[in-house]
Amino acid sequence: MALIGKVLIAQGGGPTAVINQTLAGIVLESRKFGEMIKTYGAIHGVEGIVNEEFLDLTQETSHNLEQVAMTPSSALWSTRVKPDQKYCNEIFKVLRAHDVRYFFYIGGNDSADTVHIVNKAAIMGNYDLRAIHVPKTIDNDLVISDHTPGYGSAARFVAQAFMGINLDVRALSGVYIGVVMGRNAGFLTAASAIAQKYPDDGPHLIYLPEREFHVEKFLTDVKRIYDRYGMCIVAVSEGIRDASGQPVITSLRKDIEVDGHGNVCLSGTGALGDLLTQKVKERLEISRVRSDTFGYLQRSFVGCVSDIDQHEAREVGERSVQLAYWNNASGSLTIHRTGYYSVDYRLAALEEIAAKTRLMPDEFVNNEGNHVTDAFKYYVRPLLGAGLQIPSHLRAPRVPKLLTVE
Repeated sequence: MALIGKVLIAQGGGPTAVINQTLAGIVLESRKFGEMIKTYGAIHGVEGIVNEEFLDLTQETSHNLEQVAMTPSSALWSTRVKPDQKYCNEIFKVLRAHDVRYFFYIGGNDSADTVHIVNKAAIMGNYDLRAIHVPKTIDNDLVISDHTPGYGSAARFVAQAFMGINLDVRALSGVYIGVVMGRNAGFLTAASAIAQKYPDDGPHLIYLPEREFHVEKFLTDVKRIYDRYGMCIVAVSEGIRDASGQPVITSLRKDIEVDGHGNVCLSGTGALGDLLTQKVKERLEISRVRSDTFGYLQRSFVGCVSDIDQHEAREVGERSVQLAYWNNASGSLTIHRTGYYSVDYRLAALEEIAAKTRLMPDEFVNNEGNHVTDAFKYYVRPLLGAGLQIPSHLRAPRVPKLLTVE
């Protein structure tokens, strides 16, 4: 028998271009079941829960929900708070006080851990609660799932950005280094490979956190490509690590910032790109060297959204409600590829997902550790969605010179 009570939705971690599709999917699907008597949204994630800052989404119009669904970033706003047991106990107290029987937390692996702890608190308190972790992250680093909502759109942005970089660098030559988000997993940086259409297209080099990064090898790679093409385009994950497992940025620069969890701040600075640029200029004596740090741009960029990502983000919201209601179960929703291209949704135990990180499989990275394989390109291409136009180059033959002696 289905539980009778309220629904509470929260969004945690970094925003994505499609997270509000998931929000709308949960709200609209929950309206189909009479037992779900009201649907609340927590403002600023778990912070909003403990402070009882809720929106009554029961009173939101379906039309506006659809408009919000098409809008990037977190409509309920988000949080970087990583709750411990004590914090989760406070969350549970609020859920019980408001008679919340269905709790949906949209987020990554830390969010899954939060749902896991809250669910255990409910069990210990003999309180009937259906707690569902609904997947979201541009990093694509949730275990078990083939991929994660939010990744496809961010990967589309990265691929298209490097298409533009290709055109720019070809026109004026030089070396370009693009630093892409990815603390532990390189899926997002790897998506830059889709920009390659012609043999001399970049990114010519791709460096991921899953492989050791050596500055000397990097410089050797850059010189080899530059000597061959007169240009070199590099995609680098912000989380690339040295032989000791430490982020490279810590060995190149000492005055680094750490966040509240003790993690080195990687996304809020252009230091890695600047330092690699300096190394290339000094050691290789190449004058035209530029770098960009994509930072927040790839997360919520308006107008660069994968249709596949949108559809799946909506479905994970809808399916989460259905599984909580029809299966009377708690868990973490997972996505499984069933063909080229189709998916299925299943519910995994929370402890299988919570606080775990998925990395790029070995078969997705080349033997040299400086690019990706065709297996990865085959994997990622459908996630980027339809209508991805890849630029073309002129192919007309050169006119023979009459005056200049070769």
